[in-house]
Amino acid sequence: MFNVHLFLNFILLYSGGEKGGLLDINPGLIFWTIVTFILLLFLLKKVAWKPMLEALKQREDTIRDALEKSQQAKIEAEKILEENKKNLALAEEQTKKIIDEGKEFSNKLKADILEKANQNAKKILDQAKLEIERKKEEALGELKEVVADLTIQATEKLIDESLDKKKHRQLVNKFISTLPKH
Repeated sequence: MFNVHLFLNFILLYSGGEKGGLLDINPGLIFWTIVTFILLLFLLKKVAWKPMLEALKQREDTIRDALEKSQQAKIEAEKILEENKKNLALAEEQTKKIIDEGKEFSNKLKADILEKANQNAKKILDQAKLEIERKKEEALGELKEVVADLTIQATEKLIDESLDKKKHRQLVNKFISTLPKH
């Protein structure tokens, strides 16, 4: 078995005991410091070094994946932006086409309404002309009768005798028919 008492004597022997000050070189202390350091390095390598390296590698992989994903997201965003620009241009083109069709339709509708209005106005004007012509003929007929009656009355007064009214009317109508119509 391991004798602790011997081990402590060995350390005291090589450490030089308790002599010297802070700045003195102590070979035992240097030896044990190096041994302790090497043991600590060995323990760290076995226990902590691998997990730290693995954690760093995982962190590096995570960052690399995040960068790749962000690059892919950027590419997809650019594609979506380009597609949105195309869709916007298409929508603007369709909007312009719809507006042009609306203007064309409104112009055609306006022309149709004006044509119908002109036709209605012409129809009303023609009817008015016909009505005026009919009224004119009617007025002329009434005027002929009035003139005939006045002529008969004037003739009766001139002759001072009453002639046959029927005969006088025929004479007056014959005379009026020889007159120009306008």
